[in-house]
Amino acid sequence: MSPAFTGSFPAYRPRRLRHFPALRRLVAETQLSVDQTVLPLFVRPGRKLRRAVEAMPGVFQFSPDELLREVALAQKLGVPAVLLFGIPDRKDEKASAAFGRNGIVQQAVRLLKKELPDMLVITDVCLCEYMSHGHCGIVQRDKGGARILNDPTLKLLARAAVSHAEAGADVVAPSDMMDGRVRAIRAALDQNGFAATPIMSYSAKFASAFYGPFREAAESAPRFGDRRSYQMDPANANEALREVAQDIQEGADIVMVKPALAYLDLIHRVKTEFGYPTAAYAVSAEYSMIKAAAARGWVDERAVTLESLLSMRRAGADVLITYAAKEVARWLKESRG
Repeated sequence: MSPAFTGSFPAYRPRRLRHFPALRRLVAETQLSVDQTVLPLFVRPGRKLRRAVEAMPGVFQFSPDELLREVALAQKLGVPAVLLFGIPDRKDEKASAAFGRNGIVQQAVRLLKKELPDMLVITDVCLCEYMSHGHCGIVQRDKGGARILNDPTLKLLARAAVSHAEAGADVVAPSDMMDGRVRAIRAALDQNGFAATPIMSYSAKFASAFYGPFREAAESAPRFGDRRSYQMDPANANEALREVAQDIQEGADIVMVKPALAYLDLIHRVKTEFGYPTAAYAVSAEYSMIKAAAARGWVDERAVTLESLLSMRRAGADVLITYAAKEVARWLKESRG
């Protein structure tokens, strides 16, 4: 109610606006559109390869030729963007395959931009898939165990981001959670002629139990320890805001909260506090739990998926990263007749 209003409202009867589908759509406060979706995809070396991910029904590891077919289908359905994760044929403790010109992501980006130039290609910039130990940075081992070296890792992340941009990536997305990585990547991109390449930063990425199926898909589970020393504590909301603020100061163009459904409060606070383009990543377990429940007939997959994504939009997300992007495109088209 406007503060200047001094009269009174008649008896409020909200059900009047709920009788017909067209009327409900007309007064809907939040819209869900395929234009807001990003489809994550996994690419690995080979040909005619479409390897199913057991923990994520409907998700596959693709060779570049099969990836092209999958992205072409997504584009035909109206999905505007993809997010690429690479699975190399060799790993080491320097993540060498992450930034080589002929790395698997670099090959895939060149192919997609050549054949489907209008598809927005975003690349995940991290090292875990390329490290033999599965961690997101350089590991130093000593008598006290092992720790991740922050600053030496930044150099490798910057090299990887530049190599993705050189291959044609439209957006780079650092997901490692090293301190200062947005600044390092922004500087490297600018110095190498890619000042126009945006950064979508995984700004508030939590050490979550919801990542399990992804680690099968990306073959990136740590060989020892866990990632709690660099990913965020799920208990800390104010710290998440400080992480987002730092990334914005360092040059991030889009900020992200990951996971999404269990962190809707953070999505809302980030969008309200900063007003920046905000992405929500509906992570692997969010997808797999719906799939598993739907397979048993316990939930309506379509209804639950769309409602969960709508909740992210209602919380303030502008970008929805979801493994169900193709299905969402079909469902939204069907609902519009």
